[in-house]
Amino acid sequence: MNIYEESLLKLNLQLFANDEGGEKTEEPTAKKIDDSRKEGQVAKSKEISTAASLLSVFICLKIFIGFLGERLTGVFFNFWEKMDEFAKSPFNSITAVSLLAEGLTYILITCVPFFVIALVVGFLSQKVQFKWMVTTKPLQPKLNKLNPISGFKRIFSKQALFDLALSIVKIALIFAICYSVIKDNLTILLTLYDLEIKDCLGILFDLVMDLGIKVSVVYFVIALGDFVFQKWKHKQDLKMSKQEVKDEYKNQEGDPKVKSQQRQRMQQASRRRMMQSIPEADVVITNPTHFAVALKYDNTVNQAPIVVAKGADYLAFKIKEIAKENDVEIVEDKPLARMLYSNVDVGREIPTELYQSVAEVLAYVYGLKNKVS
Repeated sequence: MNIYEESLLKLNLQLFANDEGGEKTEEPTAKKIDDSRKEGQVAKSKEISTAASLLSVFICLKIFIGFLGERLTGVFFNFWEKMDEFAKSPFNSITAVSLLAEGLTYILITCVPFFVIALVVGFLSQKVQFKWMVTTKPLQPKLNKLNPISGFKRIFSKQALFDLALSIVKIALIFAICYSVIKDNLTILLTLYDLEIKDCLGILFDLVMDLGIKVSVVYFVIALGDFVFQKWKHKQDLKMSKQEVKDEYKNQEGDPKVKSQQRQRMQQASRRRMMQSIPEADVVITNPTHFAVALKYDNTVNQAPIVVAKGADYLAFKIKEIAKENDVEIVEDKPLARMLYSNVDVGREIPTELYQSVAEVLAYVYGLKNKVS
C-alpha cells in the first residue's frame, strides 16, 4: 500500500467515525413527538379540508336544489313586484342602494347554511387528522424565517417540489374531468338555444353539479394521497440520531455515570448504617463462610425478629468480624442462613414460616447468655 492509499484509508475511516450518531435512523421518542406538537408541527394536509368542504357544498346544493331555486327566484319576483313603486316615485341612489342591500341580504341568508356546512366540515376534517391542542408557539416570531438562505432552501425543498407536482396533477385531472363532462354533454349543450330559459338553467345547473361533485371526489382522493405523504414526511423529519436519543435520555433521566455514582454512594451509606447496627444484634446466623445474617428481637417494638444486617462472602466475613468484636453470638445454620439471606430484606421482619427455626436459635443464644451471667 503506497502513501496515497494509506492516507485515503485514514481519511475514510475518520469520516466514518465522525458520522457516528449523525444519521437520523432512530424512531422519534414520545418526548420528541410531544415537543413537535407544542411547536405546532403536525402531520396534516390542507388539501383534505378544502376537498371535504368543496364536496360537502356540492352535495348539499344537489340535495337542496329545489329550495335554493325557489329562494333565488324569489329575489327576481321581489324586484319585479317593486317595479310599479319605482315607476310612481323618482328612482335615486338611495332607493338603488336600499334595493341592492335588500337583495344581497336575501341571497346571503339563503347561502349562509351552505357556508356553515363548509366551515364545519373543514373543521372536522382538520380535527380528524390530529388531536386538538391549543398552542401559541406557531404565532411567535422566528428570526430564522427572515433568513434569505433558509427561505431559498424552503423554495427548493422536498415539500415545495411535492406541492408543485401536486398542483400540476390537480390541474391536469380537473382539466381532464371538465373535458370529459363537456364532451359527454356536448349534444345537449348545442340544443340549449331551442329550449326555454327555465329548462336551460336546469340543464346547466345539473351539468355544473355533476362536474363539481366529480372534481371534488377526485380532489379528495388527491388530498388523501397528500395526507399519507405528509404523515410519512413528518415521521421522517422527526427521526433522531443515536446521539440525540442518548442526549434526550440523559436530559430526562440524568447522566448514567452520575446516577451510578449516586447509587454507589447510597449503597455505601446504607452499608455503613447496617454495619453500625450489628453490635445491637442478638445473633448472627452463618452459612458459615458464604452468608451471614444478623437478627435482633425486641418484643416491645416488633412482633417478630428483624434482619439488621446481611451479606455474602467478604461482607459476610466483615459482619462476623464486627459481631466477634462486640460479643454478638454467632450460630452456624446453613439452611436458615440461606433462607434469611434470600427472602428477607434488611430492616424487615422474618416471615412466619421461619418463626420456629429462628425461635430455636434465639432460645439457644438466650440460654448461653443466662449461663454466662
